[in-house]
Amino acid sequence: MLLLAMDTATPAVTVALHDGEAVVASSSQVDARRHGELLLPAVDRVLKEAGLTLDALTGLVVGVGPGPYTGLRVGLVTAAAFSSALGVPVHGLCTLDGLAYASGIDEPFVVATDARRKEVYWARYEDSRTRVTDAAVDRPAEIADRLAGLPVVGAGARLYPEAFPDARDPEHQSAAALAALAAEKLAAGGEGFLDPLPMYLRRPDAQVPKNYKVVTPT
Repeated sequence: MLLLAMDTATPAVTVALHDGEAVVASSSQVDARRHGELLLPAVDRVLKEAGLTLDALTGLVVGVGPGPYTGLRVGLVTAAAFSSALGVPVHGLCTLDGLAYASGIDEPFVVATDARRKEVYWARYEDSRTRVTDAAVDRPAEIADRLAGLPVVGAGARLYPEAFPDARDPEHQSAAALAALAAEKLAAGGEGFLDPLPMYLRRPDAQVPKNYKVVTPT
């Protein structure tokens, strides 16, 4: 097994290689505006570090979000392109599940990432492997009472400490954790993966104008 994992659903542009036993190389950079510029160089970097080439891959893992439209699709399109070129499968995983897995927490907690517009993407977990709610998007103040007393993993806790006072690591997504979670699922029979399609949860920021201004002579 050799899995290439990537996630661009958050400000972290993160890539990792996993051989079924352990992560053999990884790269993460936090930059909310340069997903398209950073992802392919990161893939090249982890392959060179491992001394491998793309044709050695047996599968791909990609975070499907939730995340902002522009950043999220960079990872998904790249994974789809590699899958088509190499003839290997793409395994989708919820981005929040990667953060949960990386936390190692074995009690109820929450993962919350930055959704912009003063909102967070979030979900509740029974432990680091078990999500108990669907991913959602809300304003922190609107969910603070429901989540009171629970630790909160992710950048959302750092951004809104008044709503989430018990912030826990990790703050940013890690493809290494996503790859390890995928390897674990594959070893157990391959259940629990998502289609590699974007989980937006809301309309994109860019909207088609309702009324076009006439700029040509009549």
